[in-house]
Amino acid sequence: MALLVTITILPGVDRLAHGQDSLTSVGPADPELVEDLVAANRVLVRYGVLDGMGHVSVRHNVDPSRFLLSRSRAPELVIAEDIVEYDLNGNAVDLQGRAQYSERYIHAEIYRARPDVSAVVHSHAPAVIPFGATDVPLRPIYHMASHMLGGIPVFEIRDDFGMTDMMVTSPERGRSLVKAMGKSPSVLMRGHGIAVSGPSIPHVVGRSIYTQINADLQLKAISLGGNITYLDPREAQAQLDRGEHRGYSRSWELWKRDALAAMREETP
Repeated sequence: MALLVTITILPGVDRLAHGQDSLTSVGPADPELVEDLVAANRVLVRYGVLDGMGHVSVRHNVDPSRFLLSRSRAPELVIAEDIVEYDLNGNAVDLQGRAQYSERYIHAEIYRARPDVSAVVHSHAPAVIPFGATDVPLRPIYHMASHMLGGIPVFEIRDDFGMTDMMVTSPERGRSLVKAMGKSPSVLMRGHGIAVSGPSIPHVVGRSIYTQINADLQLKAISLGGNITYLDPREAQAQLDRGEHRGYSRSWELWKRDALAAMREETP
């Protein structure tokens, strides 16, 4: 008698851990870095950038060729024990049979190509989607989006791979995304979402939040039907020269405090 086995793969979930048994950890990550990563997941949910999907990562503080990313889990539920160490090939250390994000290659290939990047967010932030699906460029309309100086390029997955599931589930697709990204901090993913990078967790969280807000403001401005005055590149550069909102330290202090307080309330 033939036995029929049905396997269901959830979107964005990969239960294969290629190389995990042979990959050795570079050592414990800084507990504060892990705490920041956990908080970042929850902050981005609170501000509507992430929901049950999406993910955020950070370079390992011991070895820049490694990064930290949660196991496959809804961001608002992520805790320190969910954080997994990865190499730049997307291989996990000690995954313990847990599911992992199938789009971890977004993070791996950005870290490989961009030594200036120390944190990455991939989201399906709703307000940015129209700008990846039309020829209307996403541009900074207010000063908190000065990091968008020069605009945000669009990754068209069809160009290199034809008709796909739109997911960046291999190193090859990750490299294609990075090629479209160039030196920009961010890249829109047509019909999918956005990848945002930064030199730290506070930076990438701030950029992700204010990119989403800017997109919403731009959509509202367009709907008014009049001429729109965007930030002049010199205005945006002047903001960047001031330290890009001082590294988002003031906002991050608040965001992290609220996220950790909410976590404590969840504990029985």
